[in-house]
Amino acid sequence: MSRTARRVQLLDAARGVFVTQGFHATAMDDIADAAGVSKPVLYQHFPSKLALYRALLEASADQMVHLVRQAIASSEDNGLRVHNATAAYFSFVADEGQAFRLIFESDLRDEPAIAAIVDRATESCIEAISDTITADTGADSASARLLAAGLVGLSQVSARYWLAQADSITQDRAVELVSELAWRGISHFPRNT
Repeated sequence: MSRTARRVQLLDAARGVFVTQGFHATAMDDIADAAGVSKPVLYQHFPSKLALYRALLEASADQMVHLVRQAIASSEDNGLRVHNATAAYFSFVADEGQAFRLIFESDLRDEPAIAAIVDRATESCIEAISDTITADTGADSASARLLAAGLVGLSQVSARYWLAQADSITQDRAVELVSELAWRGISHFPRNT
């Protein structure tokens, strides 16, 4: 197996173990067993459990940011942008790999390096949305950032809440409800002409 393929395999195995057990309860032995490799092979790729967790968290955070940026760039229609960005969060949270748990539910949030990765991802999502708000409404930077933070928070919290209640409402319906709520608010800001 190539080094790159092995690394992907190890990250996939680690995600499952960290999501299930959390950082503190996970041992490198658990990850090596889940990946079907020896512990020395695991250490050839990651010098510590924290380094492995950081690599996994960075990949997950980058994925979330990519989905949001892609959603914003997918259309010039702002109603559709709101819908697509909301759908991006719901899709990220609903993903079978449960990478969102590493970002939003980590038992390692007090670790400065981990908090910095999560903060950077949230900030990147806010920035992508605030840039669009500023360009389309002419709102000042501080106002646009506050509005963007509200939209990000609405989507993140709603998506996580929905997942816990997923048997009572479909993902499509949840996205429709939350994006409509967001759009009814943000659409009242006049478009920059």
